[in-house]
Amino acid sequence: MDESEWIAGQFQANRSRLEGMAYRMLGSRAEAEDAVQETWLKVMRADRDAIENMSGWLTTVTGRVCLDRLRSRRSRREDAAGIDVPDAEDSAVGSDPAESVLLAESVGAALLVVLNSLAPDERVAFVLHDVFAVPFDTIGEVVGRSPQAARQLASRGRRRVQGTPAFGNVDLVHHRTLVEAFLRAAREGDFEGLVRLLHPEVVFEPDQAALAMGSRPPTRGAEEVAAALSGGARGARLDLANGLAALAWAPGGHVRSVIEFTVVGDRIAAISVTADSDRIAQLDVMTLDKVRHSPPE
Repeated sequence: MDESEWIAGQFQANRSRLEGMAYRMLGSRAEAEDAVQETWLKVMRADRDAIENMSGWLTTVTGRVCLDRLRSRRSRREDAAGIDVPDAEDSAVGSDPAESVLLAESVGAALLVVLNSLAPDERVAFVLHDVFAVPFDTIGEVVGRSPQAARQLASRGRRRVQGTPAFGNVDLVHHRTLVEAFLRAAREGDFEGLVRLLHPEVVFEPDQAALAMGSRPPTRGAEEVAAALSGGARGARLDLANGLAALAWAPGGHVRSVIEFTVVGDRIAAISVTADSDRIAQLDVMTLDKVRHSPPE
C-alpha cells in the first residue's frame, strides 16, 4: 500500500467521527460534510511526514474549519444587523421553532443549546472537550489560544449549558467518567467497584424488547444490580446517546440496544436498556470508542 492509499484509508476510518463532530458544532449535516471535505483537501496539501497522529491531526483541522465557519456565520449576522450580536448568554435558543424541534430530535436537547446559544470559541471548546474528550492542549491549537484559555472557554460553555432547563445540572465530563468506570468494572467482573459506582437504590430497567433479547430482568439496589451486571458488557461500546455518554451493543455496526445512565451526585441512580427499534431510531447515537485522545480533564 502506497502513502496516498494509507492516508485515504486513515481519512475514511475517521470520516464518520469527523462528520459527527462537525455536525454537533455547525448544526447542519450539509455544512458538516462540506467541512470534512475541506479537511480532506487540507490533508492532500499537508506535509504528511510532519503528521505524527493522523486521528488527532484530523480532529484539529476539522475543529479549525468549523470554528472559521462559525465565526464567519456570526460575522454575517453582525454585518446584516449593522450592530453587534448580543452576548450568547442573552440570545434565544433557536429562532425557528420547527427547525429547533428537528435539531433537538437529532442532536439532543443539550447540544441544541450548545449550537444555538454559545459563542463560536466556547462552542468549539465545549463540544471538543466535554463531548469528545479532546485535551485542552489540542483545543488551544484549534481556537488559537493557550490551553488555560481553552479550559476557560469550555468551562464558560459548560456553565451556560448546565444553566438551561433543557439540560439541567448534568456535567457531561463527570457523566462520561462514571459511565466509563462502570464499563470497566462490569467487563472486569469487579463487583465491589460496581457497588461503589451505584446509588444504594439504583434501578436497572430493560424494556420489553431488551428482555426478549435476553437482558437481565428489572433489578433494584446496588448489590443486586452489581451482581446482575458484573462480568457483563463485554460486547458493549462507549457511545453518545442524545449527547450523553451511554453504552451500545452494535454487532456489525448496527445498534441493537442502548444502555443509558442517570447520574445523581457521584453515583449512577438508574440504568435503562432500550432495544425497541423505534425508540433507538429516535436517539442520536454515535460511538466514542475511536475518540479516545486522553482521559477527561
